[in-house]
Parts: sequence; C-alpha cells; structure tokens
Amino acid sequence: MQPASKLLTLILLVFVATELTQVLPANPEESWQVYSSAQDSEGRCVCTVVAPQQSMCSRDARTKQLRQLLEKVQNMTQSIQVLDQRTQRDLQYVEKMEVQLRGLETKFRQVEENHKQNIAKQYKAIKAKMEELRPLIPVLEEYKADAKLVLQFKEEVQNLTSVLSELQEEMGAYDYEELHNRVSNLEERLRACMQKLACGKLTGISDPITIKTSGSRFGSWMTDPLAPEGDTRVWYMDGYHNNRFVREYKSMQDFMTSDNFTSHRLPHPWSGTGQVVYNGSIYFNKFQSHVIIKFDFRTSSISKSRQLDYAGFNNAYHYAWGGHSDIDLMVDEGGLWAVYATNQNAGNIVISKLNPNTLQIVKSWTTNHPKRSAGESFMICGTLYVTNGYSGGTKVYYAYSTNSSTYEYIDIDFQNKYSHISMLDYNPRDRALYAWNNGHQVLYNVTLFHVIRSEEL
Repeated sequence: MQPASKLLTLILLVFVATELTQVLPANPEESWQVYSSAQDSEGRCVCTVVAPQQSMCSRDARTKQLRQLLEKVQNMTQSIQVLDQRTQRDLQYVEKMEVQLRGLETKFRQVEENHKQNIAKQYKAIKAKMEELRPLIPVLEEYKADAKLVLQFKEEVQNLTSVLSELQEEMGAYDYEELHNRVSNLEERLRACMQKLACGKLTGISDPITIKTSGSRFGSWMTDPLAPEGDTRVWYMDGYHNNRFVREYKSMQDFMTSDNFTSHRLPHPWSGTGQVVYNGSIYFNKFQSHVIIKFDFRTSSISKSRQLDYAGFNNAYHYAWGGHSDIDLMVDEGGLWAVYATNQNAGNIVISKLNPNTLQIVKSWTTNHPKRSAGESFMICGTLYVTNGYSGGTKVYYAYSTNSSTYEYIDIDFQNKYSHISMLDYNPRDRALYAWNNGHQVLYNVTLFHVIRSEEL
C-alpha cells in the first residue's frame, strides 16, 4: 500500500440480502444509508485481503482448477479492498473475527506438521495471506435494525474462507464448479455495491495530516487521480506567479523523505494555485490572462490552450487571500471543472464543466456567492464546497450542487492548522483533500454520506 493510501480508511455500510445471488435488501421498499470515510479514529489504514496469490503446483488438472479458482477469489478480494478503502470504518466485531482467525491458524499449523512438504508450502502461503485478514471489517454496526443482515454478510465471506481452509485437509474433495459459481456471484454483488457507493454528500473533514514542510507560504501540490495503478507520482508547484518549474517526485514516499525530483519547465508561468494534474497532463491558468493551458508531461508540449471567456483574471476576482487566484481548476468524480467569476455575474462564482481534451465549456452554472468572499473551494461529486476564510478559524459553509442547480448553507468544521490556506483541492481517487497551508503540504480525509434507494439497485 502506498503512503497516500495509508492515510485512508473508509466506512463500509453495506446491507445485503441472505442469498449470494441477490443485491436488494429483504424489503425492497425500504431505503438504506451508506457512509464512507477515509480514516478511522486511530488513523489506521485498513486493508482487506480475502484470498492469496500463491504459486501452486500444476502437475494435475485438479490443482490447476484450484489455482484458477484462487485467482478468481483474489480478483474478488481486490474489489472488496477497493470497497473497504472507500467505505470502511472501525466496527465492533474485530474481536470475534480474531477468534475465528486464530482457529484458522491452528488448522494451518496442523497442515504444516502433518502434510507432505509440497502441500505444506502451498498452505503456508495461504496462511500468510490469511493473517492479513486481521484488520478485515466486512460489515458495519451503525444501524441496529440491520444487525441480522450484517451478520449474514459476514457469514457468507467466512463460509467462503472456510471452504478454502477445508482444501488444506482434503485436496479435490470439493465441487470446484460450485465454488467458482459462489465466488462469481459474490463478486458481482460487490461490484454492484461499489458502483452505488461512488459518490456522496460531504458530512465531515478529518484533522489534518502533515505530509511535508517545504516551500513558500503559497503553492500547490497534487497527485493524478487518473494515473495508472502503481503510479503515485507527486507534483509540486511553489508560489503563485512568475514561476514555470514543476517538480515531479517518483512517489509519495520520495516526496515525504527526500528532495529527489525531476523538474519540468512549462512554456509559460502560471497564475494562482489552481493547477491540477489530470490523466498525464497539467492544466493551469497562464499568468496575467484568462487562458487555460493543457501541458502534456509525456510529450513536454502544449496539447491545447483556450480562453475562458469573460473570466476575471490578474486579481480581478481572486479568493479572499489574493494571489492571482482568479481561476481555479479542479477535478472530481465527474471530470474537469473551472471555478471563476465574471462581470456578467456581478463577481459571483461561476462553475463550468470543461471538456478535458478540447477545454471547451460543456455547461456552466452561476451562483450567488461572491468570489472574493470565498477562502477556497473544491468539488466533490458535482458539488462545489466553499470555505468561509483562509486564516484562523475556518469552516466549509456553502455548497452549490450542479446536479440540482441549488445551493445551501452548511456548517462543517475544517481545521486550519497552520493558519493560511492558499490551495485546497479534492482527489477523487484518494478521497482526500490536498492543501497547501502556510508552507506545509497537508492532507485531509473526508466523510461522505449517500442514500441508496432500492430503485437505484
């Protein structure tokens, strides 16, 4: 697990029916509610691994079937892991889970002592993976009325694990086809749940986690939410004007522990701190203009540039802290956005959805919130969240939903640890807020709330 991901521990609120082939709740007319979070109360990173990747002998057809089955279980495990990372919270069934795992460990020890050496090696590998199940919290306890359904889901996963455990005692005694079907059904259910848990309404922001202290008072840093798996590069831009050098760190670990980086020179200096890296390119506002530039890191060249018509620039409609922050580019689950203000909208915030390839405006929304009164803002699931300041005590107090074209005043605590926020952006892959706080690079985990109704499933 990469260091950025280690910061994330989410709440899993999944209510499922008793049969493996069903996704709907027992009563389809009832609604059920799902929370997701990126951090538990102790700041632990919870990873779920249900089945191993192991090297097994392939000297006979049955062993080959077993290997294929376990690979399928591993794929299902990755789905569970993604779901846990987005939706899990520490629950109150850990002790029971540990008791069950101790029983499995005892069985594994017996296998190692009594079976032939080649079989023992296979199960020893399984044992190592099963020990990683200790932090598994596959169910939730938030709603007492659903405790029975929660227990049933736990039993389904545990039964599948027990089948794998039984294979250590008697190779080939189980109907592989039936087990394969059970794994496939569970995998489909998990995938359906994850699709419904993709978005939600912001209900909480964690305490800040300081990643590094470097640079000036103003700047921006980020990771690419569309980067390929394993690509955890960090992009770092110090200052808010008259600079065109972007630092690339190979990983979050390198960023945290060293100053080893590659420097990229942009063709133009940027303006403000509203840059964003998205799908291998950096999008930024050209200094002293309302031009947006897409610069491809792979080719080290501009792939597209376009004027953002009527957008204020050169400190005409900046955030409250100033710094040429007129145009703020950001991404969420829905894609690329621009947040700015115009004379036509009396200096109030305008939200525009952009085509990331052409930079053309797909659609715009005008709000009633003055841009200069906003401390900072960020997008989550199509909703713009605005802070009431950038120094001292800070709250997220205004939200405009582009899905419904409505706004509301909210009250979400936001700890401004170092007293001056000059950049605040959401990363939909990490489910975290990246912030530049007075020369400190900081992360905040978020809690989202989503109601899934039966007709959505």
